[in-house]
Formats: sequence, structure tokens, C-alpha cells
Amino acid sequence: MARPSRCRRVCAEPNCRGFVPQSKRSGGEVVLTVDEYEVIRLIDYEKRTHEQCAAQMEVSRTTVTEIYERARFKIADSLVNGKALSISGGHYRVCGGERGRCCSRSCIWKTITDKTGGFTMRIAVTYENGQVFQHFGHTEQMKIYDVENGQITAQQVVSTNGSGHGALAGFLAAQKVDTLICGGIGGGAQQALAQAGIKLYGGVSGDADEAVKALISGGLNYDANVRCDHHDHEHGEGHDCGHDCGGHEHGHHHEHGGCGHCGGGK
Repeated sequence: MARPSRCRRVCAEPNCRGFVPQSKRSGGEVVLTVDEYEVIRLIDYEKRTHEQCAAQMEVSRTTVTEIYERARFKIADSLVNGKALSISGGHYRVCGGERGRCCSRSCIWKTITDKTGGFTMRIAVTYENGQVFQHFGHTEQMKIYDVENGQITAQQVVSTNGSGHGALAGFLAAQKVDTLICGGIGGGAQQALAQAGIKLYGGVSGDADEAVKALISGGLNYDANVRCDHHDHEHGEGHDCGHDCGGHEHGHHHEHGGCGHCGGGK
């Protein structure tokens, strides 16, 4: 069964909704969707990488590449064949000013300003022995990083005090965290983080410090669709067995005979 497409976040509705050629027209029209327009704006106008664009729009890099190629062809069709170009429709949502900051002015890929005018973030990573811990609901420690102007200025390891899935979102909010990097995480926990206004980068593995550096530089390899369907569909809300297995973790468990909690595949 195909996974439903993720709603693409855009900073704002386009100011201009269409263009018409000045010379001869073919009589045709090209419709560029708003999410296609946003990809063109971020990559071609703002010179963002595909990874940065994917993070801002909250989709995978592969999805961004597909949208970008489709949008570029539509624009070329309009220019070469003299077709009118209109911008409308698409599968998107306008940024709602999460945590009081609209991504069109202060997303992590632009300047996030505080009273001193600096670029600031507080990033938490599920943590164990220097690595990104792979089970969000069972993490016993978080490593928290303060970032200013693209540099890590402070870091500390804190205990979660045995907090479970739902309580961890409140724990992070109390720590004034605005961004989380983790491995596997279930749908219920993702919703709790979203309600707390915490940006999620799931499906990440490897060295925690390097993951944070990659996020700051815009090169973090993560899974925008990380999910554990077993929890969402069988256990229901509030279940806390601790096996939040994201897409990257499934392969690891299967190599060792299966984790016994997430079925035979993604």
C-alpha cells in the first residue's frame, strides 16, 4: 500500500499568480503548482541546496528533486512554446509561524534573529556513547547543543529521567529545544513534538556531534518520512513498548534476525 504523500511546507503564497507571453501564443497554458514554485524559489532564486530545500519544505530530498525537475520542464515549456504560465494548486501548507517564527523570515536556513541579531538554535540529539541513539522512546540521555551564527557555542548531556514517548516532548520543550535529531520514532511521538513546536530530523545514525554539524551546514542525511506503522496501527495512542523503529533501523534489525516488533519490512 503506497504511503500518502507528505504535505509540502511553503513560506508564503506567491505574490504573482501568472505570466503571459508578449508575442505569439500557442494558445496553451502551463500550470505550476505552489509547491513547485516554492522549490524553484528556494533552489534557483535563493541558491539553496536540495537538502536545505527538503528540510525547509519538510519532505525528502528525492521528493524535492522530482518536484524540481517537473517544475523546470514546465517553465521551459512555457518559454519555448509561448504558453501562458499560471501558479495555483498543489499539495502544500503555508508555514504557520511555528514557535512564533515564520520560516519565510527566520527558518534555520536563513537568519534566525534574537535580540542580539545572531543565528541561534538549540538542538537535542538522542544520545548514547557519542552516537545518535536509535529508539526515541527509550533514550536515557539527550545531548543538547546551543548554536549561534553557525557555530556550536555550548553542549551538555542531560538525563531524560526515564521519560517515555509523550513525556519526552514536554521534557524537550522545558529544555527550550527547538530541533531534535534522532533515529527511529513513532507517529504518536512525532505528533507530540509537532504540537510542542519542535522540528524533527529522524532516521539519523552515526556520531552525534557530526550529525549536528551536518545539520548546521545543510548536509544532514535524514528521513523526512521516518515512521513506525506498527505502533500507529496496532498499539494505538499511548502505547509505550519503546520500539520506535524508523525506516533506517528496519534494515539493521533484519540483518540480526528481526526486532520482533515491526514486522517483516517497511
